[in-house]
Amino acid sequence: MALKKDIALQAIEDQFETLSNIVLEQLDYIEQIITSGKMKVDEDMMQNIEDNEHRINELEIKLSEKITTTITLQQPVASDLRKIISCYRIIINLERIGDLALKIALHVSRIKTPELYHSFHEVFSNTVIHGCEMVKKSLLAFINDETELAIWTIKNDDVMDEVNSKLLKKLVKEADAQEEVSKKLLRSLIAIREMMTNLERIGDYATNIAEDAIYSIEGRDIRHLNITE
Repeated sequence: MALKKDIALQAIEDQFETLSNIVLEQLDYIEQIITSGKMKVDEDMMQNIEDNEHRINELEIKLSEKITTTITLQQPVASDLRKIISCYRIIINLERIGDLALKIALHVSRIKTPELYHSFHEVFSNTVIHGCEMVKKSLLAFINDETELAIWTIKNDDVMDEVNSKLLKKLVKEADAQEEVSKKLLRSLIAIREMMTNLERIGDYATNIAEDAIYSIEGRDIRHLNITE
């Protein structure tokens, strides 16, 4: 019985690692796209992003089923059960991050005003780098049982929110400054706004993962609590 349980837990760990690596690869693609400043995504890279999105969806379903079966049949002890429950919550957030990565790549291609995009390029670059770092550290917190990394991630979510708020105000000013807003400019403004919103959500999901990491490590559910003060 113990052997079967260990095999089942190892299978979950292995598939979780695979899923995490694919999501991190997606974020690496997005970071490359945005930091390059290019407004056209390479066809091969776009295909890789789309292929990875399908793999993420398949793995999310398989892992969810594996976790449910393991809990039902193997009856893991409390510490293992916490780890599994946290893993289940995290894979949902990873799947959503994968969705956002695809959306961001598509939004870049919808921007048709180079001057406007380049005026926000530094903000986008800093935000995507910061968001990717949050996801990496939140996953390391869960995998290596490092509470400090989880707390760092949670604290840094405020940075993402503040940047997004400032960018929204700048977009409004940009639109107001135009005597006549063309359809092309309007579409670009909307695409940029959606890009930044999706980048902010990546930070939100990284925070969720960090909160689940703390639950796995300490058994504390800190969702909706302020632990940053």
